[in-house]
Amino acid sequence: MSQERLTLRKIKEIMRLKHEAGLSNRAIAGACKISNSTVGEYLRRAKAAGIGWPLTEENEDRLYQQLFPGKRAPVEQTRPLPGWEEVRKELRQKGVTLQLIWTEYIEEHPDGYQYSQFCEYYRRWKKAHLEPAKRQEHIGGKQMQVDYAGMKINITDPETGQVSQASVFVAVLPASNYAYAEAQASENQSNWNNGHVRAFAFYGGVPRIVVPDNLKTGVTKPSYYEPDINLAYQELAEHYHFAVLPARIRKPRDKGKVENGVLNMERWVLAPLRKRTFFSLAEANHAIHVQLEWFNNRVMKQVGRSRRQEFEEIDRPNLGPLPQMAYEYAERKTVRVNMDYHIEYEHNLYSVPHTLIRQQVEVHATERIVEIFHKGRSVAVHPRGDRKNQFFTQRAHMPANHQFMEQVNADQLVQWAASVGPQTAALVSAALKSRAFPEQAYRSCLGILSLAKKYAHPLVETACQALLDARTFSYKALKEELEWRVQQHNSAAEPETLPAHENIRGHDYYH
Repeated sequence: MSQERLTLRKIKEIMRLKHEAGLSNRAIAGACKISNSTVGEYLRRAKAAGIGWPLTEENEDRLYQQLFPGKRAPVEQTRPLPGWEEVRKELRQKGVTLQLIWTEYIEEHPDGYQYSQFCEYYRRWKKAHLEPAKRQEHIGGKQMQVDYAGMKINITDPETGQVSQASVFVAVLPASNYAYAEAQASENQSNWNNGHVRAFAFYGGVPRIVVPDNLKTGVTKPSYYEPDINLAYQELAEHYHFAVLPARIRKPRDKGKVENGVLNMERWVLAPLRKRTFFSLAEANHAIHVQLEWFNNRVMKQVGRSRRQEFEEIDRPNLGPLPQMAYEYAERKTVRVNMDYHIEYEHNLYSVPHTLIRQQVEVHATERIVEIFHKGRSVAVHPRGDRKNQFFTQRAHMPANHQFMEQVNADQLVQWAASVGPQTAALVSAALKSRAFPEQAYRSCLGILSLAKKYAHPLVETACQALLDARTFSYKALKEELEWRVQQHNSAAEPETLPAHENIRGHDYYH
């Protein structure tokens, strides 16, 4: 059979798993869903061509030419094969042998497989379909299986009383059955990746292989033969130097330990907590970890030892080291800097150096921080807001005279508002004082002044007085107040009878 052509991404993964993760050819073949011989062939050719890791060639065709000089992309030859179930039935008949069936096969297909290869294909089919499954033997520290539990945990909002359901992330080291679990607000990419990070920290090391189910956060395109790994998940794998080996579709034995681990989590950890009321994820996770500690120290009847004892002797010595810097999943977004040298992200405002006004920057947001980059260089780092409409301003980002654009400052804004009336000036002044830095209110004040150009000044003054009484100092509130007052005025001014007009006939016309 001619050599299978792999994609650039697949070749990179083979090289990474060999040189970074140190996996065997057979383990790499399993992780990449290709044959063992293909892995060996590519590694041998890469060595002969002087291709090392990391790869420098980014063009797939040129890389293939280096690996296979003088060859065009090979095309796999396919030959017909008989239906093996029918062959098995034929072999049950007296006097029928595999040699006889092959002779009949080669007469019908002269270009078919030779007898030895024909027997090999039948042996493979028989092993896959007829022979009983063998018990999987797990090597310490080699594998971690991950999934979400089917049972949720309730979280009650202490202010509103509203109840939401948190998912439970579960990880199991199959050699020792040592388990980890945590409650998460949702099953999104950030929680999925960071759940792995906290599991590695819990175990104190990294396994060589992680086996997830075919979730979207782990596998973007499930496939029996060649699943596509989620790129964000791939970044996590590269940071911690482990291989992702998704469970095969309709092959529950591939992740049997985590399935059993999930069942144990539901029985021994989550079910005992079902009647408790939790007001935060942190509170729920504390209770889960208390139960988890008891569960891992509980003696297993089958082996007469606890999961922790098994872990300390079998798994821990064989785990890979944790990286010096822990991985944090970062959401990325490109935004433009506003005229007040702040960028908006998730309904909060974060400052950047004022020299970047109106320029594009890239936001990297983790669970804890928001970092802003300009042309690949970090220009600002802020704590991530935990609620909407927060300002995060660093004084070093402000211009020396605290201005954010030419000819605009707090005193001038108040003077412009005074030209409308004293109540408008008072509202602008109150808006400026309501923020930690007056510059944070400049855009709101400019919006208030723009409304004075659309509405009559007496109406604006009345609306401003209403907002001052309510201690609300925003542009949005003033806009809504003015619109409401105009609507009320128009409703009151509507005439109850038709106006006089020369084209309207009165009642005298008909007499």
